[in-house]
Amino acid sequence: MVSHSELRKLFSSADAVCFDVDSTVIREEGIDELAKICGVEDKVSEMTRRAMGGAVPFKDALTERLALIQPSREQVQRLIAEQPPHLTPGIRELVSRLQERNVQVFLISGGFRSIVEHVASKLNIPATNVFANRLKFYFNGEYAGFDETQPTAESGGKGKVIKLLKEEFHFKKIIMVGDGATDMEACPPADAFIGFGGNVIRQHVKDNAKWYITDFAELLGELEE
Repeated sequence: MVSHSELRKLFSSADAVCFDVDSTVIREEGIDELAKICGVEDKVSEMTRRAMGGAVPFKDALTERLALIQPSREQVQRLIAEQPPHLTPGIRELVSRLQERNVQVFLISGGFRSIVEHVASKLNIPATNVFANRLKFYFNGEYAGFDETQPTAESGGKGKVIKLLKEEFHFKKIIMVGDGATDMEACPPADAFIGFGGNVIRQHVKDNAKWYITDFAELLGELEE
């Protein structure tokens, strides 16, 4: 059993840190914002709550919500242009500090690549360090499903991505930071998990994470010591 002080040491000596995006790096849930633009917000946000609580297999919840939203390419572009996601306070400074220390920073999301890449660009994270789901569109821009082969499209997908990162880059210590059940499940193979409740508190995560924070300033403080 890893103690809290050992977890802190792991974080400050990690060679890679992976962040969830929705309700962690950004304040919103991207899929709920998309549902808002498409006029089906209430139904979808209830499904999101169930999915994040771990009650429904992730791919089922994603398929079900997208079938209801049916987002077009134009609607996705409009969301990014008119209602861009808001970064969580402190994340910009934390990512910048990690990068100064030559720590690789990755965004691993069950959300959508087009939105997550926009967030990554705000944090100077290269698109190659983004793992997220790809929406598919017909030639006329209408919704055509999503790429089900992406590891992030299913339960346990974030852990698969971390396993791939370890194999490809030979990272010794990878930390996963996130608000939801799918983030906590990624440890192992992640060497440590830090639960984040600064935007929304998932009780299951709060109760089970060995290190739970509500402000990124706490992690920034660890790097300043």
